[in-house]
Amino acid sequence: MEMWHIWAIVAAVMVAVEIFTAGFAAICLAIGAAASAVVAGMGFGLKAQIIWFAVFTLFSFVVVRPIVRKTFFRKNKTVRKSGIDALVGRIGVVSETIDASANTGRVAIDGDDWKAVADTDGAVIGKGEQVEVLGVDSIVLTVRKK
Repeated sequence: MEMWHIWAIVAAVMVAVEIFTAGFAAICLAIGAAASAVVAGMGFGLKAQIIWFAVFTLFSFVVVRPIVRKTFFRKNKTVRKSGIDALVGRIGVVSETIDASANTGRVAIDGDDWKAVADTDGAVIGKGEQVEVLGVDSIVLTVRKK
């Protein structure tokens, strides 16, 4: 078996490993091995093959990997809020007058009734008015009049 066969097998194994792992790391090693296979096929010695492997692997990690990760593997492409965080920005109807001095206030959103406080101190929002949810603190919604 010639040396370029070994480098080609190493490259193929690294591609297979990359398929089953995340992070685009094994493919960088595969690029280095493929470059070494080309050099070995051209008849260069083991020292040149190892240098090409190191250079192309380093190049892949430093230049190619960040570009590919930024382009294809962005974590926050479409972040969907769920649970209580999904309430922020929603519109609700005041089911009990919101009054900080009386420590009252409830808002109905999609059939659920939540404790609510106004975003400005001293604001009173009457029953039946529409409000927008600005934030959530535990089970208390911070709202403002729509």
